[in-house]
Amino acid sequence: MDIEPTGGTAPSLMDRAKAIILKPKAEWPVIAAETTPSVDIFTNYALPLAAISPIAAFVGGQLFGFGAFGFSYRPSLMGGLSMAMTSFILALVSLFLISFITSKLAPKFGGVGSFRNAFKLVAYSMTASWLAGIFSIVPSLSFLGILGLYSFYLFYVGAAPLMKVPPEKALTYTIVTVLCVLVIYIVIGAITATVGRTFGFSPSGSLGGGTVTTEDGATIALPGVGNIDTGKIEQAARDMEAAQTREAVAPAQLQALLPASIGAYQRTAISSIKAGPTSQAEASYEAGGKRFTLKVSDMAAMGAIAGMASAMGVESNREDGDSYERTTTVDDNMVIERWDRGAGNGSFATTVDKRFMVEAEGDAGSIDELKAAVAAIDMAKLKGLGR
Repeated sequence: MDIEPTGGTAPSLMDRAKAIILKPKAEWPVIAAETTPSVDIFTNYALPLAAISPIAAFVGGQLFGFGAFGFSYRPSLMGGLSMAMTSFILALVSLFLISFITSKLAPKFGGVGSFRNAFKLVAYSMTASWLAGIFSIVPSLSFLGILGLYSFYLFYVGAAPLMKVPPEKALTYTIVTVLCVLVIYIVIGAITATVGRTFGFSPSGSLGGGTVTTEDGATIALPGVGNIDTGKIEQAARDMEAAQTREAVAPAQLQALLPASIGAYQRTAISSIKAGPTSQAEASYEAGGKRFTLKVSDMAAMGAIAGMASAMGVESNREDGDSYERTTTVDDNMVIERWDRGAGNGSFATTVDKRFMVEAEGDAGSIDELKAAVAAIDMAKLKGLGR
């Protein structure tokens, strides 16, 4: 392990987080030149940010509960606290494990092994993942957790200035490190679930089987995660670079895409808003005592992160009685489908053009009606707004 210099100070947490998220290429060389001790980065940066997701999940669990399809489950106060503490502790432990792996792998890709630099690389690249944890507090915003995938891109950009990995090998180095990270988080998830079951909370879900295989220029298959297309990861990185200057379209333009009626459903309310780098328009539709909401969101620069989900081969399937929840990737767009047959309630959402999100959620005669609502949006015109 490196002997650290004792001089130098890093910017404030907010300044550093903002800089690494918005202009990583300019910020990583600054970080590489800093001599801030790892203990200071851990105490003043990693600790508060790593606490965001556990706290948000705890508060969200107590206020809204976990679940979907019109029902929810609220864990006991002790169960929620136990899961939050376990998640927080394991997140900090994983920070050191991933830093160790990052340091050890660097020389194999032409870089320099340095735990101090690896710790900086991992701690600061995880900023996006830690910040995205805030969306756990509101179930309807949970899909925005995908923004945490931006951390993979941050790691990729920082590999050369921090670990001296040659630029042409940075992508492969990132992919191999990501595989190790995913395995670690699978273990963390299993431990957290075990603690949850001990205190009476048992989320459903299982890991798939298989073996890890690699082929030059092709796909990496990771058990329990899915297929990782290395070509798509590289393209996603390019997309995120190109998207840095994007601005969200005017919410009025999104609002104009919401039709006055969808089949038998009539529009009863409509609104739009722009907040920071995103904009959204939504409308409510009613017919025969049923009501659903149709939303069109522009995630602007952050939307390019959805491409990373496609590269990671995001897929999941869960069924429980009359309800099911599926996440798939169709034509490079992430599709999230949830439905409770008994309650006649659910949602259908899809990303569009690695930038937009269209979602229909609420009561309907069937999931097909929610799919038809999403299809009622003129996708060609929506894509055109982003050009």
